[in-house]
Amino acid sequence: MVGLSADRSLEEGATDDFESAAEPWNADAERREAVIEAALHGQRLDRALVALVPEFSRNHLQSLIAQGHVKVDAEAATTASRKVRAGQRLEVVLVPTAESRAFRAEPIALDAVHEDDAVVVLNKPAGLVVHPAAGNWTGTVLNGLLHRYPAAAALPRAGIVHRLDKDTSGLMVVGKTLAAVTALAREIAAREVHREYWAIVHGRVQPDAFRIDAPIGRDPASRTRMAVVPSGRPAQTDVRCLVRGNELSLIECRLHTGRTHQIRVHLAARGHPLVADALYGGQSALGMTRQALHAFRLGFRHPVSGATVRCEAAPPADFAQALETLRGATTTS
Repeated sequence: MVGLSADRSLEEGATDDFESAAEPWNADAERREAVIEAALHGQRLDRALVALVPEFSRNHLQSLIAQGHVKVDAEAATTASRKVRAGQRLEVVLVPTAESRAFRAEPIALDAVHEDDAVVVLNKPAGLVVHPAAGNWTGTVLNGLLHRYPAAAALPRAGIVHRLDKDTSGLMVVGKTLAAVTALAREIAAREVHREYWAIVHGRVQPDAFRIDAPIGRDPASRTRMAVVPSGRPAQTDVRCLVRGNELSLIECRLHTGRTHQIRVHLAARGHPLVADALYGGQSALGMTRQALHAFRLGFRHPVSGATVRCEAAPPADFAQALETLRGATTTS
């Protein structure tokens, strides 16, 4: 076994500075030290670390090695496959995983259009990520909820029951109690939550109204995209054309299911990708630099009173300007 020293202090107020390449040995992080015993002589460095820090995954320990947070005999060791020898002193700075650091309160501005003791309906701006994930571990709706409602720390995903894509604007409902989160999740699963969107898409959309019923799953050609695939999960979107131009159209979409990127995938599969949605073939137009999608209407049964809650949100400035331009061009053409 590896012998452990008594240096296992953890100071309050630890920050993201742990991962600074300039200061990998930041004083705020927990450190552990040990002397390699005979049983681990000749083992890989990452395997020796597993014996010293069994509560962390081997993958995370390998990342600590690569980032310079591990020393062997006071010298930085950045190769996980390096062999250790009995008698060497092993030191590691325990930088928390990104996931563990993501669930922290941050003063993120949140626009509440409806709020009571059980629920809050937010009007999310484009560009704001809903839930921490790779590449966006901070600055999310979840971080803002934890700051605004400290009790949300005891709720699954801080009360978030559905999401909007980062570049989609509009309405989303959040539960403020466990009972509300459970009830809202059941409503969504039963397809009883009404979600309606406006989208500006390429092409002349016809007919006036139709339903897209096509399963959605991971695109076999690209792991970053979704696609209509036979093996996908059922997905239904109702579409109504509101403004029809020769090159661009405004449509209203109602979701019956909530698959990842559902509207974007369904419309692209019909030959009508969303304006500025580069992932699914959309091109910039009408001044839009993000996908032209806005969740303008949300309706659900209140988890406590049972009354119907209906909320609407006007589109943000970029979408409103694009819509005005489209309507003007269509009227004069």
